[in-house]
Amino acid sequence: MMGSIRRPVLAAMVAGAFVLAATSSFAADKFKAVTTFTVIADMARNVAGDAAIVESITKPGAEIHNYQPTPRDILKAQDAQLIFWNGLNLELWFEKFFQNLSDVPGVVVSEGVEPMSIAEGPYTGKPNPHAWMSLDNALLYVDNIRDAFVEHDPANAETYKANAEAYKAKLVAAIGPIRDELAAIPEDRRWLVTSEGAFSY
Repeated sequence: MMGSIRRPVLAAMVAGAFVLAATSSFAADKFKAVTTFTVIADMARNVAGDAAIVESITKPGAEIHNYQPTPRDILKAQDAQLIFWNGLNLELWFEKFFQNLSDVPGVVVSEGVEPMSIAEGPYTGKPNPHAWMSLDNALLYVDNIRDAFVEHDPANAETYKANAEAYKAKLVAAIGPIRDELAAIPEDRRWLVTSEGAFSY
C-alpha cells in the first residue's frame, strides 16, 4: 500500500523537475536586457513582452543618481545582451560601471530628446535628466528601446514593434487627457507645487 502511494508522488516530483528544467532552459534561451533603474525597466518590459527578459540594476525607491553598484550588479549586467541607461548625467555612477561591460552594447534611451534646463540650485543651467516625465519624451524613449531590441534581437523584431505601438497608445490614452486639461488653464494661473524638480517637465 505504501509503495502504491509513493509511486504517484515520485512520478509527480519527476514531472515537476522536468517542467522546471524546461522552464529554466526556455528562460535561458531568451534575449536578456538590463536597465539602470526601474522606470526604464518598466518601459523595456512593455516593449519586450514575452520575447525578452528585462531586469533593473537598482531596486524600486533606490537613489539612482549616486548609486553604489555591487559585484552582483556587475555579474547581472555581464550576463545581459543589452543594457539601457538614461544618460543626461542622471546615473553618475554608470560610466565607471560600464567599463566592466565591454562586450555588452549600451543604449542611451534619451537619445534625441531636447532636455529642459534646471532652473535653480547648484545645477542651474544643466539639462534636467528626468526627461521621461514628458509624454513626448516618453514616446521617444519607447522608440529608442524598440529600435535597440530590433537591432540586437531581429528574430523578435515584429513582436517588439507591435508591443511598442500598443504601449505608446496606452501612454497617450492615459496621459493625453491630463495634459489637455492642464493646457486649458491660462498660463498666468498655471501653478504646480511639487517636491521634485523632475515634475518641471
